[in-house]
Amino acid sequence: MANPLDLDQLQTFVAINETGSFTKAADEVFRTQSAVSMQMRRLEDRIGRPLFEKDGRSNRLTTEGERLLIYARRMLRLNHETLAAFDDRSLEGQVRIGVPDDYADRFLPEIMGRFAQSNPRIEMSVICEPTVNLAEQIRRGQIDIALVTQCEEVTPDVVRREPLLWVTSASHVVHEEQVVPLAVGRPTCAWRKAATDALDRSGRDHRVLFTSWSATVVIAAVMSGLAVSVLPECALRPGMRVLGEADGFASLPDCRIGILRGHTGQRDIIDAVARHISESLDNISVQGLADEPGFDVAALIGRGRRARTSVAPQGW
Repeated sequence: MANPLDLDQLQTFVAINETGSFTKAADEVFRTQSAVSMQMRRLEDRIGRPLFEKDGRSNRLTTEGERLLIYARRMLRLNHETLAAFDDRSLEGQVRIGVPDDYADRFLPEIMGRFAQSNPRIEMSVICEPTVNLAEQIRRGQIDIALVTQCEEVTPDVVRREPLLWVTSASHVVHEEQVVPLAVGRPTCAWRKAATDALDRSGRDHRVLFTSWSATVVIAAVMSGLAVSVLPECALRPGMRVLGEADGFASLPDCRIGILRGHTGQRDIIDAVARHISESLDNISVQGLADEPGFDVAALIGRGRRARTSVAPQGW
């Protein structure tokens, strides 16, 4: 039986990736730089592949290092969850989490599942509201933390970026109508503005047929073949078709997904939730949808637009 990997080495490995250097990682894991270098030599020997390559003054992961990083993060999370499950001093109390419903289906199962395993003594309340409403509830102290979309009115700590996509039903051709019918959010919705601005620039006639703050309503209008809409990659569903420039729909800005923290005096719990949200979103991709019947990913092939932590505004 092969010897198990060393969790201390994996923790250092992740720290090097996050800081970009052995020196900064040494400070993070409270070791000397020579000790960090020795750990990485042993880890590379154990894996049998080079994990780093020089990029100027920084250290960049090799392809094999990128592969290991996925497993390393999973192993460290599981280790943390295991220890927390047997820790009588673990956090306890209540936390109120806000999230727009266009993210809820895709993100909440992963976030809630991991957090509940690590913090079994914390009761979670989840509120689904548009981003602007959640930001106001954060300001008033009505919720503790929220996963929101960056827009002009809201500036969260961004943890994920996704492409904003034109979508229609794969079984209908409503997008070919001379006047494009739209299903979008209310007039204050930044995604709605991005969509109408793009159509105006392209000279395409359009009319808003359905208006709602509910992603469920918007998706229902799309799936029934009544309208075209714009959704982030995480909200794609089997049976949808992604439209592109070849269909007469100009590309849209990406959307930034981030975290807003409240000031309700539960700093330890809020920090724990924020960490789990960030880790969970980093662990989620849209790839699993590609295997579901009726899901057309042809328009995404070759665009290289997987979700990344980074930049670019929009939201309900």
